[in-house]
Amino acid sequence: MVTTFGRPGYLRRALDAGASGFVVKDTPARELADAVRRVHAGLRVVDPTLATESLVGGPNPLTDRERDVLREALKGAPVARIASRMHLSQGTVRNYLSAAIGKTGTSTRVEAAQVAEQRGWL
Repeated sequence: MVTTFGRPGYLRRALDAGASGFVVKDTPARELADAVRRVHAGLRVVDPTLATESLVGGPNPLTDRERDVLREALKGAPVARIASRMHLSQGTVRNYLSAAIGKTGTSTRVEAAQVAEQRGWL
């Protein structure tokens, strides 16, 4: 997989989906060609910087519902709209947002959504 999104969360999802290689598109041409050859030969190729970040950062701690709520929060949706779209109570949405804020180490839902997106968790 050659991608613009050089984030640990994207790497993890690509590998979980069966990708044999993962490099960012600004990889120098020679290295990119070598990566393609190595994957074709049956080897696994992963951008070393992303591999390190992925190992240090650990797996995505967010649940599916927390990710869904954060995606809506990232769009600027208020709690009432998120609750309506997801067929949840506003209290439940607030609980998901609170959990996500705690897991991302942030203080607002917008920050939590931004951090989760930057880490490739959304």
